[in-house]
Amino acid sequence: QFSGLLGTVYRRGNLSFTRDGNSLLSPVGNRISLFDLKNNKCETLPLATRLNIVCVGLSPDGSLAILIDEEGVALLVSLIGKCVIHQFYFHKPVHSVSFSPDGKKFVVTKDNLAYLYHAPGKKREFNAFVLDKTYYGPYDETTCIDWTDDSKCFAVGSKDMSTWVFGAERWENLIYYSLGGHKDVIVACFFEENSLDLYTISQDAALCVWQCDTELDGLKPMPPKEAAKEKKAAEDDEELLEEPKGEEIHGKADPSEQETRNKVKYSRVAKYFFNKEGDFNNLTAAAYHKKTHLLVTGFASGIFHLHELPDFNLIHSLSISDQRIASISINCTGDWIAFGCSGLGQLLVWEWQSESYVLKQQGHFNSMVSLAYSPDGQYIVTGGEDGKVKVWNTSSSFCFVTFTEHNSGVTAVTFTSSGFVVLSASLDGTVRAFDLHRYRNFRTFTSPRPSQFSCLAVDSSGEIVAAGSQDSFEIFIWSMQSGRLLDVLAGHEGPISCLSFNPMKCVLASASWDKTVKLWDMLDSWRTKETLIMNSDVLVVAFRPDGKELAVAALNGQITFWDHENAVQTGSIEGRHDLQMGRKELDKITAKQAAKGKSFTTLCYSADGQSILAGGLSKFVCIYNVKEQILMKKFEISCNYSLDAMEEYLDRRKMTEFGSMALIDEGGGDDEGVAIPLPGVKRGDMSYRHFKPEIRVTCVRFCPTGRNWAATTTEGLLLYSLDSGLIFDPFELDIDVTPSNIHKTLNQKEYTLAIVMAFKLNEKKLIQEVIETVPSSEVDVVCSSLPDLYVEKLLEFLASAFETSCHLEFYLIWAQKLLMLHGQKLKTRSVKLLPVIQFLQKSIQRHFEDVSKLCEWNIYNIKYALAISQQRGMKRPAEETPGDEEELDSDSDYLM
Repeated sequence: QFSGLLGTVYRRGNLSFTRDGNSLLSPVGNRISLFDLKNNKCETLPLATRLNIVCVGLSPDGSLAILIDEEGVALLVSLIGKCVIHQFYFHKPVHSVSFSPDGKKFVVTKDNLAYLYHAPGKKREFNAFVLDKTYYGPYDETTCIDWTDDSKCFAVGSKDMSTWVFGAERWENLIYYSLGGHKDVIVACFFEENSLDLYTISQDAALCVWQCDTELDGLKPMPPKEAAKEKKAAEDDEELLEEPKGEEIHGKADPSEQETRNKVKYSRVAKYFFNKEGDFNNLTAAAYHKKTHLLVTGFASGIFHLHELPDFNLIHSLSISDQRIASISINCTGDWIAFGCSGLGQLLVWEWQSESYVLKQQGHFNSMVSLAYSPDGQYIVTGGEDGKVKVWNTSSSFCFVTFTEHNSGVTAVTFTSSGFVVLSASLDGTVRAFDLHRYRNFRTFTSPRPSQFSCLAVDSSGEIVAAGSQDSFEIFIWSMQSGRLLDVLAGHEGPISCLSFNPMKCVLASASWDKTVKLWDMLDSWRTKETLIMNSDVLVVAFRPDGKELAVAALNGQITFWDHENAVQTGSIEGRHDLQMGRKELDKITAKQAAKGKSFTTLCYSADGQSILAGGLSKFVCIYNVKEQILMKKFEISCNYSLDAMEEYLDRRKMTEFGSMALIDEGGGDDEGVAIPLPGVKRGDMSYRHFKPEIRVTCVRFCPTGRNWAATTTEGLLLYSLDSGLIFDPFELDIDVTPSNIHKTLNQKEYTLAIVMAFKLNEKKLIQEVIETVPSSEVDVVCSSLPDLYVEKLLEFLASAFETSCHLEFYLIWAQKLLMLHGQKLKTRSVKLLPVIQFLQKSIQRHFEDVSKLCEWNIYNIKYALAISQQRGMKRPAEETPGDEEELDSDSDYLM
């Protein structure tokens, strides 16, 4: 079950803060991520649109969101239940969507029209999107919307350089009003707080301030007679139409004298320019905070300015990157400003008063190539084609360190068994080791002649590092301690595609394109112990976690299993049909024919070694049972049709007599600042091409705790975890095991029996209740009398309880007693129990880090308070000591 998306934080679309201002919604491709900035967590909602999300509208109470994708398909999403409530098709691309401040209406802009809809209510409705009015006026596409504070009017900016103010209801003195005054596309328009005064901002970095001669209270409703007359006319029109269009309001850019009499009038008070003389820096995004009068503007060069309106005083300006800022949002208090850069996939939250980052995240800006889990499953390291190595925390989904030492693409990453050293191999001819304590590159391994490294392996002791090269067909072995090159293993006759160390013995398996897998024995001075001959080029090898079996994937789409001790093949899986290739837009042959040449490019055993994960150049990841050699489950990694090779059959509507429509470069449009190159035009980037990334899975890895697995794909790093929801999964259930009987047994203080019964019923809440009822003095006795079978179940329960429970010491006592009393017996089944033990270790380690930080901080505070009190005692008479005691008290409270 999908549980999270790491590695990409923002693609395109508008950012929006939630109502309390502590969380940020960011569209990532066709999914949406919620960043909780107070608790430093990030979650991706388990829903997806068909194409990339272009705009997000958030309701004022923060419970609903409207997500609209590139083709104008809208999803109405509940942010409380995290599910899709309704789907609606707008038939054309939508530029922006905005809820009214009272939450009763919302406006959508598409083409040159604005549509006013009734917002979905709290009740269940047959149709959640009911059209109220259609507004005509602008001649070109509409770009932005802003509402007045009392939801009476809204303004719409357009690409025809005009801004229109429309009444949300029929006002007698304001039906529509058109404002000019700009020489470029309108990027944003904002109303002043509680008034009809308006700011409009255009792409050539000009700001116009408009003053209105009427207050909001001065808007008069239309007299009922005229309204009825108009309604009648509208209804007559409607009878001729098939679908109800709602009320239509047609605006004119130059209305006649008679129409403007007794109506609201606007006048331009001022015009300001952001750019200095001779600068041509396009303004790409803007946001305005009405209460503090703060205007934030972002530019194509990655600079942003903070101004105070209406006087246009510059507060400060800063450059955050060299790419255009695509979206800006301010939270409700006006302290935090969020910026999104779609070129780099960068998301920043900036606190402007303290001038510091609240959040600074960036994905790999081209694809991720490989990943590895730390031994306790707490961290994931990824390497990308941009030469960066990033380490992510799985519980918070944030990247906490990025290493940029490589100057070419990273091809492989791995953790050592200690979990504090990350190794990465790159095409720049180096293998680097990074230390996760001090965050530095402490070893760099190179070969005598420069060669491009394509794969990497480290042995279970973390002492020996091996890397295979693409161009010299050799394997290089280094020592981690000294950094010296120990040996160069020659023997392969093709590029080395994969290396893997046996987890239990000092044996290295190497796969190559020369159709062989060689096993090298480290203890026997690296002699070739065995050569396994395949009938096709070998792409991946992987050892089972207990080291008894070797899985090999070859170019013909087969996965074969070997008993490497005796060099015997024990089984094979024909996996080509399960890959199910898609057809790319420009492919000349069908997907079925193309699939004949495709194969798995990444393999990984599950933590218990019973199943194997396989992925390749398609949108599927397959899980096979090794023993039965059958497909257990197929995961569809993505349903995003903005990526190439997603569909099996090409759309006939996109085929013309001259070939596919995909060949015709429509130009990036105005968003990317690239004009469609007409003959003789020298403007714009001539080398710009509009391309679709192809969907592929570059690497899959199973978590050592056995609870989840991860895959690096075109979309980012996807995490899938066991469904920890409510499942009734009883274990050896008999007729007497009922919740009431368990409570009876508890009341009679027969704790061991109650625990066994609770595990038989297997209800998490009930198990927790039983365990927390046991007095801590009795834990020892209960643990010693528990049957062996239930010891592992209890350990697994403890590991998951640590993640949520606040009874830290109580559960630690349980874990300690269980491991002390049953340690020897558990050791005999260590291979099977390893995932559970690692899960437990991960949970305890996390608490240990949190508590130790807190304790160190408190110790420091107490020392500081003592030092100050001693100093004060020296210099001044003794009247001032009570103050110090209070300080000490407050610190000890903090400790409690």
